[in-house]
Amino acid sequence: MRIVILGAGTWGTALARMLCLAGHDVTLWSALPEEIREMRRTRAHRNLPGMVLPEGICLMEDLAGAIRGREIVVFAVPSVYVRGTAARVKAHLEPGQILADVAKGIEPDTLYTMSEIIEDVLAEEGGCPYPVVALSGPTHAEEVAQDMLTTIVAASRDPQAAATVQRVFSNEFMRVYTNSDVKGVELCGALKNVVALAAGISRGLGYGDNARAALITRGMSEITTLGLRMGCREQTFSGLAGFGDLMVTAFSEHSRNNRCGYLIGSGVEPEEAVRQVGMVVEGIHALAAARTLADRYQVEMPIVEEVDQIIHHGISAQEAVATLMGRALKSEIPANR
Repeated sequence: MRIVILGAGTWGTALARMLCLAGHDVTLWSALPEEIREMRRTRAHRNLPGMVLPEGICLMEDLAGAIRGREIVVFAVPSVYVRGTAARVKAHLEPGQILADVAKGIEPDTLYTMSEIIEDVLAEEGGCPYPVVALSGPTHAEEVAQDMLTTIVAASRDPQAAATVQRVFSNEFMRVYTNSDVKGVELCGALKNVVALAAGISRGLGYGDNARAALITRGMSEITTLGLRMGCREQTFSGLAGFGDLMVTAFSEHSRNNRCGYLIGSGVEPEEAVRQVGMVVEGIHALAAARTLADRYQVEMPIVEEVDQIIHHGISAQEAVATLMGRALKSEIPANR
C-alpha cells in the first residue's frame, strides 16, 4: 500500500517506520523543511532515541509530490494544525484516497473533532468526498518505535475504509480493531489528556496510587457521562480508545500530559511546564472545548473544571484538590445511568 504521513513528529515518524518495515511504500512529509533535512541526514528523530529510520522511507518537503499517488493520507500533525494542514492538502488530493487522522483534540471554536475538521475543510456539495478514519488508542510513539506490542482503534462511518486501515496498520506488533462510534472514540482521545494532566498534578503534589486511580476512574466517569449525552456508545469508553488510552496516558513516563501535570503539581508555572516538556501538551489545548461541551450538555465535570482553574485562572493545585475533596457527597452511579 502507498501511504503518506503528514507530520514528522514522534507519532508520525514511529508510524512511518512501522508501516515501512511491514512492507508498505511510505513517504514522510513535514511542514518544516529543516526537520526533513535533518532526518534525511541522520535517519533518526531527536525525540525517539535509538530509533533508526529505514532507508525505504522517502522523506519529502514537497507536499504535492508527497501526496501524489498515495492510497492512504495520514494526518499526524498536532491538533492545532489539523485545519491548516487540511486546507493545504485540499488541492492535491486525488479521488479514491482514504484519509486517516491520528491527532487527538477538539477545536475550541467549532467543537469539531479532528475528523470533523478534515471533513469540514474538504467538504463539497453533498459532503466530504473522501472517507475519513480516526485512529486512536493506547499508543505511545516511543514504544511503537521499538516494536513493542500495541493495539489501536480505527473508527469511521465508512466500514470499508475502516477495514482497509485496519488491514494496512495491523502487523505482528500492532493489532487494530474497528469501531463505528467515531465521535466517542475521538472524544475519549481528546479528553483523556485533561485527566492525565490531573493525574500528573496529583503525583507532583506527592499523592500516591490511591489518588491517581481515583482521578482516572472519576475522570473517565466524567467523559463517559458527557459522551452518552452526546449520543456516543457506552462500550467505547470502556474500550481501547477510552480506558485503555487514559490508563497509558495517565501512568506512563512517556506521556507529555502526565509529565506536564507533574511539573505543575511540583510548583512549576503551567507555561514554564509546557516549555520544559518541549512538545505539544494536547490536554491544555483541549480544556476550553471540554468546558464548553460540559456547559452545553449540562454535565458536571469537576476534574476538568479544576484542571482548567489551575491552568488558566491561577488557582493553586492544593486549592483545586481541596475543592474536589470538599464537594457534596453523592452516589458513584448517577441516577440516569
